[in-house]
Amino acid sequence: MKSWLLLPFLLLTALTLAAYPRLHHHLLRYQSHRAAEAATAQIAPQLRDGDLIFHTSRSAQSRAIQLATHSPWSHCGIMYKNGANWQVFEAVQPVKRTPLADWVARGQGGHFVTKRLRDAATVLTPAALARLKAAGRPMLGHNYDLYFGWSDDRIYCSELIWKVYERGRGRRLGQLQHLRDFDLSHPAVQAKLRERYDDSLPLNETVISPVSIFNSPELVT
Repeated sequence: MKSWLLLPFLLLTALTLAAYPRLHHHLLRYQSHRAAEAATAQIAPQLRDGDLIFHTSRSAQSRAIQLATHSPWSHCGIMYKNGANWQVFEAVQPVKRTPLADWVARGQGGHFVTKRLRDAATVLTPAALARLKAAGRPMLGHNYDLYFGWSDDRIYCSELIWKVYERGRGRRLGQLQHLRDFDLSHPAVQAKLRERYDDSLPLNETVISPVSIFNSPELVT
């Protein structure tokens, strides 16, 4: 294309995107997914079944989680290979298996970090992986737990990981805490707590946060 034709073309494209925000949104989603596909294709040969993956979610509650835990990690899941494809076993609405590229594309900036058991090469045998998957299977399809309770009726992301590894391998990843242990002082955190609990904060509820699992000495990057 000649240079004198390029400027009008770019101008028309910019005007089109400005006039049609929905088209712009779809274009950004398409670009982020293509970038996620490229990133996951590059890392796929290094992955192992049972690896954990963390990112900064763009969900409505993500900022409150980051503020309360003093960490950028607000969502996490377990990776399993299904045939030639990697999936993330995650607690969203509902608990499900998500293609890895889709999962990565949902995160802020497409950035993610993977971790695995420090002794995964010896302990995550095929039989052990089968037990991990069996431990998670009863929670598949459960509703997401907006209230961060510790029962199995509803499940949130880090709770899913903790229970799968504890029940499937007897490994406790991260330190269990109580809701009162987090920094609840920021107005954004307090607004989210009022939205969820009104005036009945369950401050003694057992909670496991994404960053607690991320920082577990049982894991390596």
